[in-house]
Amino acid sequence: MPFALLAVIALVELATPGWLRLGPVLAAAPVLAAAISGLRVTAAVAASAIGVKALIDMDFERFGSFTSQVVNIALVAVGLASVLACSIRLRRERELTQVRSVAETAQRTLIRPLPARVDPVLLQGTYMAAEAEALVGGDFYEVLHTPHGVRLLIGDVRGKGLPAVDASAALLGAFREAAHHEPCLADVARWLEGSAHRNIQRLYGEEFTERFATALLVEIPDEPVVRLVHCGHPEPLAIHHGVIHGRGAAEPGPPIGLADLVESGPMVETIPFDVGDRLVLYTDGVIEARDRSGRFYPLPERMARWSAHPLDQLVAHVRADLRRHAGGDLNDDAALLAIERLPHPG
Repeated sequence: MPFALLAVIALVELATPGWLRLGPVLAAAPVLAAAISGLRVTAAVAASAIGVKALIDMDFERFGSFTSQVVNIALVAVGLASVLACSIRLRRERELTQVRSVAETAQRTLIRPLPARVDPVLLQGTYMAAEAEALVGGDFYEVLHTPHGVRLLIGDVRGKGLPAVDASAALLGAFREAAHHEPCLADVARWLEGSAHRNIQRLYGEEFTERFATALLVEIPDEPVVRLVHCGHPEPLAIHHGVIHGRGAAEPGPPIGLADLVESGPMVETIPFDVGDRLVLYTDGVIEARDRSGRFYPLPERMARWSAHPLDQLVAHVRADLRRHAGGDLNDDAALLAIERLPHPG
């Protein structure tokens, strides 16, 4: 583009009367090169601009005149400034690339890539952060193979930004530890409650009753059942023979961080989960996404279109459809995790 701009200016200069001087416009070429090209290209464009100006002056027999010399000095100054600006831009871009690389590594450590399969289940998930240029936010999920079966956690910290990410990291760390040690899923939820009181109040610097996290804990043993602990989280959707229905808790527990406000503790609910059955977990960012007319995203209705598709296609369709529904931008983080029971390897 900078060289094309030089050629266009030169042709227009040669095709117009001599009194119409476009030589100073040549300075736009090195400025453009500094914005979009590398250091060598910028230097070459700056030198070419001076050369083209000299050729034009010789063609019009005004080389060496006072006006010509002033324009040449200006082109040299603009060329040197463009090379310097290009050098600064490239250095800033390298720094930004390094910072983004570190940030992406840290975020992927928090929300680790899901394995395609953890016996006896098939897994697919997606995460859409509301913050621009972010990979994760206040929503979180984790899947672990433990001595007590496959255990999953999906949750949503109240709030946004770095404090929400830090709170998510604290809860994920607690789950990764408790899931291997606590034989009862309700005790894992109590462990998360203790972690919340120790960490999230420190992060937000206020009474923890103003900050909480909804969560859903899932345990898939070798038997054809699934165990759930609801902590103020949206109910999962179960798919049995292509039919979708919600799995709300008979006695849902309070969100993580609000257990002191109620007398009852977390309760474990057991529901059938046989070979071929599916369970879809999600955060409120999915079902609360609005279109331009203010309508919420109808997850069960839309998901029914693809309930018979392979699990990866089901998640991909829901993700793309959610983006279209929200007009490309989500107002809240959104996470979705789909699970399918597989035949036992034995």
